[in-house]
Amino acid sequence: MATTNTTGGSSRSSLGSGGNNSIKTSPDAYISLGALLDPNKPDNRDMLVQAYGDQGITGFLELTGAKKSTATADEVQWWEEGRLHRVIDYTTLSAASPGILAHTGIENEVRLNDVLLLADGQRVVVTVLGTNQVSVRSLAATNTTQISAAGKAAIIGNIYAQGTNQPTTFYQTGLKRFVNPFFITKEVYTVNGSQATNIGWINVNGDYRWYLKNEMDARKRFMNQREMMMIYGQTLVNTDVAAAAVGTGATNINATADIALATGNGSITGTEGYFQAVERRGIVSTVSGGTQGTFASLADIDSIILELDKEGAPSEYAFYVNRKVSLDLDDMIATGIATQVTAGLPGQFGAFNNDANMAVQLGFKSFTRGGYTFHKHDWKLLNDPMLGALNGLYKGAMVPLSTVADAKTGQKSPALEMNYKASNNYSRDIEHFVTGSILGYATDGADVARFNYRSECNLVTRAANQHVIIK
Repeated sequence: MATTNTTGGSSRSSLGSGGNNSIKTSPDAYISLGALLDPNKPDNRDMLVQAYGDQGITGFLELTGAKKSTATADEVQWWEEGRLHRVIDYTTLSAASPGILAHTGIENEVRLNDVLLLADGQRVVVTVLGTNQVSVRSLAATNTTQISAAGKAAIIGNIYAQGTNQPTTFYQTGLKRFVNPFFITKEVYTVNGSQATNIGWINVNGDYRWYLKNEMDARKRFMNQREMMMIYGQTLVNTDVAAAAVGTGATNINATADIALATGNGSITGTEGYFQAVERRGIVSTVSGGTQGTFASLADIDSIILELDKEGAPSEYAFYVNRKVSLDLDDMIATGIATQVTAGLPGQFGAFNNDANMAVQLGFKSFTRGGYTFHKHDWKLLNDPMLGALNGLYKGAMVPLSTVADAKTGQKSPALEMNYKASNNYSRDIEHFVTGSILGYATDGADVARFNYRSECNLVTRAANQHVIIK
């Protein structure tokens, strides 16, 4: 079946001055004066039809529990603790007694007498420290077993002889500082005095002045774009736009900070949006089942759960997805997962006061798997062909519904935090002001009313390692 989109056409004919559409417009072309001056009123239907439904796409941040906070600087910084235990990257291990374990970089330093668990299961003890390498002896055999491929080794402890001294160096949990600048977004709509007094055919909330509809649309467009900048925003690296600094510092054996900067300096300032934060520090779905990002079986959910386990993730998630993924998940739920009872245990709805009905009222469908509860919700942004569905790059996101403790201050905040500039009684969260000299406004002599919108805000994605995006 073929489908034709006719939304770009017009229902009104254009009659020109030549060709078959040419007509004579003088009165003698008509049979009577009554035919020239039609006294009948058109049968006008004044209801405005929303041909594309409600085109507002905001709500993702609010429904996922994003906290709104004020700020008093040009950027926000926050702190996250590193892993409690250390893993080092090695390149090769020779088969000898002792074996030589090669590595690169100060971040892979270890201590004498540390016991390492290698990727192939060997347990070895560090006996000599060298430059980009250490000598190790196997705890199970005379010679170590050769390893030719790069891998990771976990420091599982240490072992000392009787009467020996304490270690001379110590490990310290890495502390990461993240910085995200604010972005400024603006919008404007203008109507002149003549158009503001015209009465039209269409009913706009009980009024027939068309400029009111355009002003409401400008406001909605501004709110949509404000949220999309917090989701799709990127830090500046293009020096043609503004000088930027983006970098990370390695965590060494006694590290106190692992700094990740996301700042831009110049005429405009970039900002790290949600997708970029998760792509940098979180989990990007690599599920199977045909097209990447398509959930064909429970194995695709399970592969994500295994990654969440590695990150110490909380047990409850908001699962925001486009329509295709939503339908795939519905098929999975229908065939393999109960919505209320899984393995004899009731579903959890902690984010909704343990009330399944509240979750349903907010548009969520919930299911449990592997000890995790997922609250699925359609993401309108990713279904709109003029926005997120234009290229289909992102298919969804999984946001932990939990509070995260700041590693330095101990303060607990939601996983997502919206911040806006404010001081005293002045807020730059959402500013709306009108300039001009009509409609009762008198800021200048222009025969217009300019409706202005402005916001200075950003988004903080805490513990991005626990977030998932589906591409």
